[in-house]
Amino acid sequence: MRNFLIRRALYAIPTLIGISIITFAIARLSPGDPIRLFTFGIKDFTQDDYLRLLHAYGLDKPIPLQYVDWLSNAVRLNFGESLIYHREAGTMILERLPNTLQLAVTALMLQLIIGVPLGVVAALRRGSWADGAIRVFGVAGHAVPAFWLGQVLIILFAIGLRWLPSQGMLTVGKDQLDLMDRLKHILLPAFVLALVGIANYSRILRTETLDVLGQDYIRTAHAKGLRERVVVYVHALRNSLIPVVTALGGILATLVGGALVIEQVFSWPGIGQFTFQAAIAKDYPIVQAGVMIASTLLVVSYVLRDLTYAIVDPRIKVA
Repeated sequence: MRNFLIRRALYAIPTLIGISIITFAIARLSPGDPIRLFTFGIKDFTQDDYLRLLHAYGLDKPIPLQYVDWLSNAVRLNFGESLIYHREAGTMILERLPNTLQLAVTALMLQLIIGVPLGVVAALRRGSWADGAIRVFGVAGHAVPAFWLGQVLIILFAIGLRWLPSQGMLTVGKDQLDLMDRLKHILLPAFVLALVGIANYSRILRTETLDVLGQDYIRTAHAKGLRERVVVYVHALRNSLIPVVTALGGILATLVGGALVIEQVFSWPGIGQFTFQAAIAKDYPIVQAGVMIASTLLVVSYVLRDLTYAIVDPRIKVA
């Protein structure tokens, strides 16, 4: 196990370096000058002041040297100071990271709780109206844009029925430990974020369960007189879950990336919304810190996926 984790950590280093190079280059080469942007309108701002700020933030150096300086600090978890907020960028991202993880984990739980049973039901009732309805739901889950669905749900449940809030994580004035209020706030954004995963899981589980139910060992289990529930949930479902674990890494990437749109629609104070606003303002340190921290989380999620293989399928060894 330890050797496996060490190997995966070593494999992740070139990936993260490549991501950092691409992110750094895009941020630096994109149009716009951050110094001019956040000093716009200051009447007594002179060219000498502009040059001093360029030098203070290291923006007067060639881009390769800027990257080397940034990387040498980033490996020590110092992503630089925000150009706008004048605080350490990594600290500001980490302050909002729990909000994004809370949304992503809730969406993942909804995907598993809803998507897996739907796929199994569709396979066990192949050709029935339930199977057809679940398949239509799977197609619709892929086709409906998240931003549009989010706005529709806000109009329906927040404005029309007034059952759920439309934005934020907590009602102003409420206790931070009010779990019911937090649940009401997270329900709509988590469902919208989870919809694509629910559609994926239901389709994958249907296909895999149908394939597994046709295997010889399933027929043998039936011939031995085992109960249908035992055959389905002990023998068939466990083997059907292997492709689900394979898709887990990609779905986690979708959750973290897709959270940007959801956070914008529902005004959720996570790293996606914060990084997007920083990108508009040309706040390089915030953008680079947000991308690198999110990328590291994705690499960790792929390692956890590989470890989960050994739990789902004992034939697979991680060492």
